Amino acid sequence: MYKLLLCSRYLRTRYIALASIISVMLGVATMIVVNSVMAGFQDEMHRRLHGILSDLVFESHGVEGIANPDELMKEIRETLGDEVVAMTPNVHIPSMLAFKVRDQWITKPITLIGIDTKSYADVSDFSTFLLHPDNRARLDFSLRDGGFGSRLEPAGKAYRQRRLAMELAYQDQIEQMVALTADVSPEEDATDPAASDDPFAAIAPKAPSVESMMEPHTGIVLGISIASIRQRDSEGDVADYFLCRPGDDVRLTFPTAGMPPDAVSDYFTVVDLYESKMSEYDANFAFVPLEKLQWLRGMIDPKTGVGAATAIQIKLADGADLNAARDKLQAKYPPHLFSYRIQTWKDMQGPLLAAVQMETTLLNILLFLIIAVAGFGILATFFMIVVEKTKDIGILKSLGASSRGVMSIFMTYGFSLGIVGSGVGMILGLVFVVNINRIAALVEQLTGREVFDPTIYYFQKIPTIIHPLTVAWIVLGAVLIAVIASVLPALRAARLHPVEALRYE
Repeated sequence: MYKLLLCSRYLRTRYIALASIISVMLGVATMIVVNSVMAGFQDEMHRRLHGILSDLVFESHGVEGIANPDELMKEIRETLGDEVVAMTPNVHIPSMLAFKVRDQWITKPITLIGIDTKSYADVSDFSTFLLHPDNRARLDFSLRDGGFGSRLEPAGKAYRQRRLAMELAYQDQIEQMVALTADVSPEEDATDPAASDDPFAAIAPKAPSVESMMEPHTGIVLGISIASIRQRDSEGDVADYFLCRPGDDVRLTFPTAGMPPDAVSDYFTVVDLYESKMSEYDANFAFVPLEKLQWLRGMIDPKTGVGAATAIQIKLADGADLNAARDKLQAKYPPHLFSYRIQTWKDMQGPLLAAVQMETTLLNILLFLIIAVAGFGILATFFMIVVEKTKDIGILKSLGASSRGVMSIFMTYGFSLGIVGSGVGMILGLVFVVNINRIAALVEQLTGREVFDPTIYYFQKIPTIIHPLTVAWIVLGAVLIAVIASVLPALRAARLHPVEALRYE
């Protein structure tokens, strides 16, 4: 009983013990906050990365791709069995996108993906990132009449017709002005390009007339960062400024599947935008119908009518081991015999995921050193207490206290410091995590600077996830450090001889 009474007295009467408690408290609270925020960022990043990519990606290195994807998908299903939930073929190729903004052509290099609308939604969450609600329910590459949301108005079929009608009227006015200036009618001025002074006029590609563009071309879905610029408006709010919107036409140029490849070009009409909030995807990916892209690239066998694919995306059942499934397919299709590359979605984003994991590990190590510093503070404090209470220890031993009993006083004292400090730190850390967005808003008001710039991170609020097991390990580690720090002072106190202790001044 005397052990608990002495521990309670030391804990309540010594301000230096309060300093140790605060050190442990701040270390535990900081680790909980950092781990919760990092867990939230990782979960958000994984969700966005996995939203476009399926569980497994079966790619071909060959120029002509996978000649018969249906036959290969049948073999994959036989290899993996019931683990396969869905599969879809697609075509990935580099492409050059061009569209007009205020009579100026803007070109952007992109990755063009041909997808099967019937099966692509079964292997990924791509549809959930589309802006039009009907396309989120079922993707359709036809141009819809509005409904894209307030920030994309005007857009759609009616917007396209009004814009092209205005361009047609403007074109007629220009032609009439030119005809009046030259005193020649438009019909008389329509000379043969071969007779022009420009030697390249006959072979130069001609843009389609406004009349021919009244009907939409084949649909294309663009990443939102391809078609817009995200920046702040005059009031400081983040806004998207659209250079291209649903209803506008774009021109794509990409290589054919032959060897050597030729360049083929065609016009497409933007039918929707998608926003995964991953800049790597939103600024690079565009989606078109698979059949159209196969036909343009010459990937359809004229004899069988079967279209080739460059990749097959595979979705596995929940809980399936992705690495084991990958290894099975790699064993069946070894790279030295087949020109295939088989990866999980984590393999494809390996450097990014590894960098984030390394950052989290280093942060935990550095922050745990804060608690270790608090442990050294407890060690120094206990040594001071042992020196100060040497005479009291001698009295306790002369009254019959055992060495183990004296040692347990300081061990219990260290345990109490750890429990109180880590307990208060846990509560403080959890309260901070729950209210982190309010605290961030307050910090922004006081400093005038944003904590997380939404134009960079695409976050409207800071994501956090609290893992109870992580919190438990942090608290347990802090208590363990406090107990370990009290071992050496407790051993020194236990080894004091009663006579020498009583004679100590």
